[in-house]
Amino acid sequence: MADPAADPASFAQPRRRRTLAGRTLAVLAALLVVAAAAPRAEAQEKVDLELILMVDGSGSIDDDEFILQRLGYAKAFRNPRVAAAIRNGPRRKISVSYVEWTGPFLQVPIIDWTVLHDKASIEAFATRLEIGPRELYTGGTAVGNAILYGAQSIKFNTFAGKRRVIDVSGDGPTNRGFPAALARDQVVAQGYTVNGLPVLGNYPGLDVFFLDNVIGGPGAFSIPARTFKDFNSAILSKLIREIAGMGAPRGAQTAARKAGALSGQIDHQ
Repeated sequence: MADPAADPASFAQPRRRRTLAGRTLAVLAALLVVAAAAPRAEAQEKVDLELILMVDGSGSIDDDEFILQRLGYAKAFRNPRVAAAIRNGPRRKISVSYVEWTGPFLQVPIIDWTVLHDKASIEAFATRLEIGPRELYTGGTAVGNAILYGAQSIKFNTFAGKRRVIDVSGDGPTNRGFPAALARDQVVAQGYTVNGLPVLGNYPGLDVFFLDNVIGGPGAFSIPARTFKDFNSAILSKLIREIAGMGAPRGAQTAARKAGALSGQIDHQ
């Protein structure tokens, strides 16, 4: 297996080919979630959790930060605590998809829906994260559209999970596309949970934006990382809590909101 850490350029090679299905689903997301909920796809496999990782791939993330982000997810999934959390579930398996996003119609599945249930399946997932090239560079930061896309992707996959979680990570607030808070409210009303992982480097108050506009639903929580260098520990904590079904402690998000409000303010529009 090629070592992406030894060859960082392997991550930074954009492909001209774009995933047509990904763009089509992005358009459908804005239309179908606003409308009355359609029936889910016929479920073929029961899992403990359906988790879609919506990961910021916008131009504000340089190649070095992008590598830290991809490697952070790969390392977190390989942590034995993640495998243990999966095994502790009633069905002992989860389904996961990893999608990178930027603008309103730019969402690219890097790894489509796959089942994680043992060391081999987790290792295969982590390896694909390491070797997959970077697909996106520009397009803005459309957090709301990322949330809508996540909900539609879960709705039309072929799994039936006890919990359905959209996990959004990013280093900036919405600057185009569907308003994040409206998207969040729509998907929460349909039974989804939205969790967050804001990277605060460029926006010290981004944690407040995520608390007020992004997270919602049963057990929703947000774990901030101060910089991309802190990303790995934040990802690991987040994954374990999501897989184990551990929501935010009572009052924790309120306390975090107050603390974040003191650290800095950003435009929520």
